[in-house]
Amino acid sequence: MIKIASTIKDVAKYTGLSIATISKYINGGNVLDKNKQIIDEAIKALDFKVNEIARGLKTNKTMTIGVLIPDFKNIFFTTVVSNIENVLIQNGYSTIICDYKNDNVLEKEKFNFLVNKQVDGIIIIPQGDDVRHIKEHINKNMPLVLVDRALEGVECDTILVDNMNASYNAVEHLITRGHKSIGIICGPDNIFTAVERLKGYMRVHKDYSMKIDESLVKKGDNDVESGYTRLNELLDLQVPPTAVFVTNYEMTLGAIMALNERNIKIPDELSIVGFDNLHMARIVKPSLSIVVQPMEQIGEIAANTILRRLRGDMSNYPSMVRLKTELMINQSVKDLRG
Repeated sequence: MIKIASTIKDVAKYTGLSIATISKYINGGNVLDKNKQIIDEAIKALDFKVNEIARGLKTNKTMTIGVLIPDFKNIFFTTVVSNIENVLIQNGYSTIICDYKNDNVLEKEKFNFLVNKQVDGIIIIPQGDDVRHIKEHINKNMPLVLVDRALEGVECDTILVDNMNASYNAVEHLITRGHKSIGIICGPDNIFTAVERLKGYMRVHKDYSMKIDESLVKKGDNDVESGYTRLNELLDLQVPPTAVFVTNYEMTLGAIMALNERNIKIPDELSIVGFDNLHMARIVKPSLSIVVQPMEQIGEIAANTILRRLRGDMSNYPSMVRLKTELMINQSVKDLRG
């Protein structure tokens, strides 16, 4: 026997409310709390399914947010996205998540794909320098939130981590424990976060009147392989550093692999401060000192920001939020102060 799908008229009959009230609630409008409860009960009892296509045509909303990230394999990006999705689901929104594989051309293509899918807004962790397509859609009043990376000349809501001070504090921790030869493995010059973290490294050297040895500054690609390679390059120097700061999770993992392969003892032979992963900090022995980013908070703020804009709340636009990191001190730094 074929089951006939319930309609909005059935919900109205079940609740005793008008079709207009039911429709208003389904389409995101405000109704009395007691009516919300009755409608939710009816929807569950009748197994009523909202026709998303019809609702989209009526409201000009798809109840979908596009999320665009550089790399699905990066634990920072996927953790942030998971928290974005948690908030959006609770507010009745679906997500279309795209990975542009750190490719500037693909980033633009995926952005346009999301626009063509008629998403209601886009949350993006950007990379490319060509921002014309982003500015075009901001000018069309599409809600757009940048996460982790700011873009020059783009005025929209932006959620950042205080990368400069994160790096400053990590390197200062090494300096105050007597280290004078400190290497850094940072990301490429075209990534906003990498530039900010290198600035923190340079600023703390200046503040402590320490000359920067350019041979100790290694730039990777924010992946495991470049962390492994750049750490080996530092160890192969005629005079290796006594300490190294690695500025993202994947490169930290690669650096630890290189140390293990060469049987370098932490911190006796090399002190190290890594980035982002609490589990890795516990696995590495002795336990690894790391910079911890507030990934859950980043995702939640990004999602709540775009929801506010979708509701028409344009207060404090464009907003820029800078979240603080935490330096978790463990056992991977040797004290050289006599």
